[in-house]
This record gives sequence, C-alpha cells and structure tokens, in this order.
Amino acid sequence: MLFRNSSHPAALPYLFFSEMWERFGYYLMIGIFTLYLKDVADGFAMTEAESADLYGTFIGLVFLTPFLGGLLADRYLGLSKSIVLGGIMMGLGYFLMGVHSKPMLYLAMTLVIVGNGFFKPNISTLLGNVYNTDTHKHLKDEGYNIFYMGINVGAFICNFFGAALQIMLGWAYAFMAAGIGMFLGVIIFLAGKKNYEGFDVLKPAGPNDMPIMKIVYLILLPAFLFGIIGWLLPSNVFGSDSTDAFICACIPVIYFYADLYRKAEAHEKRPILALLAIFAVVVLFWAVFKQNGSALNTWADRYTDRQVTGSIQNVCQNLRQAKEITYKKDSVALYDQAFRLQKENGVVIKEYNYPLYFRNVSPEKLPEEDQNISVWSTNLSQSINPGWVILLTPLVVAGFNFLKRRKKEPSTPTKIGLGLLISALSVLVMVAAVKAGGNGSEKVSAWWLVGSYGVITLGELFLSPMGLSIVSKLSPPRITALMMGGWFLSTSIGNRLSGVLASLWDTYEDKANFFWVNFALLMGAVLIMLLMLRWLNRIFAEYVK
Repeated sequence: MLFRNSSHPAALPYLFFSEMWERFGYYLMIGIFTLYLKDVADGFAMTEAESADLYGTFIGLVFLTPFLGGLLADRYLGLSKSIVLGGIMMGLGYFLMGVHSKPMLYLAMTLVIVGNGFFKPNISTLLGNVYNTDTHKHLKDEGYNIFYMGINVGAFICNFFGAALQIMLGWAYAFMAAGIGMFLGVIIFLAGKKNYEGFDVLKPAGPNDMPIMKIVYLILLPAFLFGIIGWLLPSNVFGSDSTDAFICACIPVIYFYADLYRKAEAHEKRPILALLAIFAVVVLFWAVFKQNGSALNTWADRYTDRQVTGSIQNVCQNLRQAKEITYKKDSVALYDQAFRLQKENGVVIKEYNYPLYFRNVSPEKLPEEDQNISVWSTNLSQSINPGWVILLTPLVVAGFNFLKRRKKEPSTPTKIGLGLLISALSVLVMVAAVKAGGNGSEKVSAWWLVGSYGVITLGELFLSPMGLSIVSKLSPPRITALMMGGWFLSTSIGNRLSGVLASLWDTYEDKANFFWVNFALLMGAVLIMLLMLRWLNRIFAEYVK
C-alpha cells in the first residue's frame, strides 16, 4: 500500500526493499554482536569494557569506509556496481562471523566494514539522484522518510529471527540468517536496475579535485600510519589503544574534507562549509544514539525485568523468543564451571553465578529453588527503536505535509536541531529508570526502555533522514556521493565515541551519572546548532530551490 498509486519514482520500492534486507542483515548481526562476544560458553568471554571497545571500533569503521566507497563510486565504479559489490562482501562477512575463531571474526568484520563502504553511501546517493527531476524534487524529504522506514522494517523483524535461531541452533545460524538477508537485498536491487540506470552517472574528477592516487598517498596511507602511531601512543590518550588508533586515523580524512572546501569553486564553498558544520554537530547525536547495541543492550540484559509468564510465555516459547533459566540459591557450589571472565587491573578473575539475571531480582520475586523461569531474549530490545520508527514515520511525514500545505514546515536544518533536542530529552527517561531501580539494585520494567527509545526515535526521525536529504540537496553535483561519505564519516566518529562512552559503564557507581553525561553532550550539540541555525537557513534558502 505504501507504493500503490504513488507519485514517487518507480525506483523507490526496489531501493526500499534492497535497503530493508541489507539492514535486516546488519542489525541482526549488531543485535547479537556484544552478547556473542561476552558469551562464556560459546562466544569469546569478553568483559563489558572489552566488548564495548570492539563494538565501538567495529561500528566506527563500518561508517568510516563510505568516504572511500563514495569516492570510488563517483569517479570509477558507478553507484550500481558499488552497491552490488558491497552487498556481496557484507553477506560473506556475516556468514564468516559464525565461524568461532578470532582470526575469522576479524576477517568477517573487515568484509562487513569494507562492504558497507561501497553499499551504504551509494544507495542513499542513488535515491537522491532519482528525485533530482522537476517531477519528483519536491518529494525528496518524503522519499527519504519512506526509505528510512524501509531501513527500520528490516531492523525490526531481524531480531526475532536472530533470537529464535540463536536459541534453537546457536550463534552461527543467526549470523547465517544475516548473510541470507543481505543476499536477498542484492537480488532485489538487481531486479530493479532498469529503473535507475539513467541516474547512475560517473562524475570524473574536476580540475580542482584530488586524483585517486594522490588520495592514496596523501590520505589513505597517512591514515594507516596515523592509526599505527595512535595504537602505539603511551597512556591510552582516548581510553584504549583501538580508540587512539581510530581517532588518529581520522585526522587525514578530516583534512581531506577541509582541503575539499579550500579548493572548491567560489559558488561551492558555502554549501560545503554548511554540510561540514552539520557533520561536526551530529557526531554527538550518534555518540549517544549508537549505545543501543552496547550500554542499552547491557541495561536490557542485566537491569530489565525480562521474565514472561502465562499466555505471553507460551507464545514466546513457541516462537523461540524466550529461554528458560534455573534459579540456584547456592550457584557457586553447584555451578563451579558456570562463570564469565572478568578482568581487574589486567588480571583475569572468575565471576560466578552466571547468568547474572537473578542478582538484582527483588527477594519477593525470586523463584523457588530449582524453579525454571522464562526470559525473553535480550537482543529483542534492539527491535524497540525500529518498531517506533515504523509507527512514527507515517505520523511525522503527515505532520510535515500538514505544515507544508500551510507553508509553516520547518527548514531541514531546523528539523535537525529539533531532533537533537528531542534526543536529549530521551536520556532523562533513562535517568528516571535508574532512580526507579535503586541504581540497579532491582530490575525495572521494560517500559522504561520502550519509553526512552520512543522519545529518541522521534528525535532520530527529525535528524537522520533529514541529514541524508540535506546532503543530497546542498552537495555540488560532482561530489554528491563523496559528501554522503562525509555524512557517514561523522556517523563513524560518533559510533566510535559511543563505544568509548559505553566502555566506561562499569566505572560509574551511580548509573544515573552515565546518562547525565549523555544528556550534557546532546544539549551541547543543541546549543551549537542553535548558534548556527540562522546562518544555515540562509545558505539553505539560497542554494535549495
């Protein structure tokens, strides 16, 4: 019904479902990634800090490679070839993640990181291109909102498949499902190729553009060397060796975008500068938002009441969305092999009473000795955010259309500023959740997570699809995919910072302070955006017709 009798381009449904299945694979993998890393029996027995650090590095690099993928697509490969190549690499990466081996894990992560660089910026750019006609230009914001809902349909349904396959068959089969989803996305994209062939046009380097080999020597090679230097820096300047390496490796890439602005033609400078300013601000949004797979996954796992009973229990068990755990009062004596690894000052210790679910269940709610209870799978909490996106997107689109008809629709930069403010308010819900649970001494209702995700999702809908749209609108045509790579570079840095923040979880005795830090970061971004808003709106009014 979304596309029937639609005035949108014929390419939209193919791009919608291609992205939906690609995101099915990606978010299925992300939903179980840290849980897999921390699993003692079948995973890698990593600590909270170690898993958060690797998670942050991974999702940071996933969104760093679109810089190169956008550049190669613009100048050499074209958008379609890049999308197909990237999809195949990501699919293979998901399959290899199921092989329980550290070297294979890192190889799989590398394939996903590089593949996403080819897929992600270029399918978003292709969508913008098909709207760059007199017939469809006025529908671009709405088109990106619909496209964004496709992302979240995939992200919503994937966790139910991931939970069932992990419970019934193990981690490897859940990762295989992610790979199958990715390959379905590639097939659908190829099926709709005739609808966007005319919009996939190479844009050779202009006289002021840096040649590809010069980029290798001046950007990519220095980024690699800077990364090594960052890894070797003493004292872990930014918290860990991997974070130091990542931040240092970003310096040459950031320099590239500054140089791009410096050498741009006069009429291109202001829109490029406006985009770079927006990229810098939204880093803080992603630093908070992307804790959904780390800190908020931990909250769902350890601090949320996940027990299901009655008819809901039967449904969850029949659909393999819940698993049974047994309460043992004296778990140390009975389960001397049931531990997870932790480290204190670099020394490995054994933490007994694993799983940890019963540690903060209030005494009156504890089951009898040897009694089994059913708890829903932790990764299902990762479907709350995309579920809200599916529910709220039609309302947000309808609201903006209502304001547009009355000529009161906010500008795209204003929408981004509102998104930052709304996102900041979502963190206050988690502060209240900490207070409700006595700072983790008792589990709290899942409705706290649902509420927090609901608020930040509204902020996300004001910000994320608008970011994709503004890049398409303001970028000089010759470097649109490259500037889309810049948007994902800001996402990348924010993602890495999310890992840094999440790795500090155990250092906060009062968990409310952890969330207050997130609130302060977002409010700082709101203030910066407010100071720039009038200037951004002037540029937007001048360059977007």
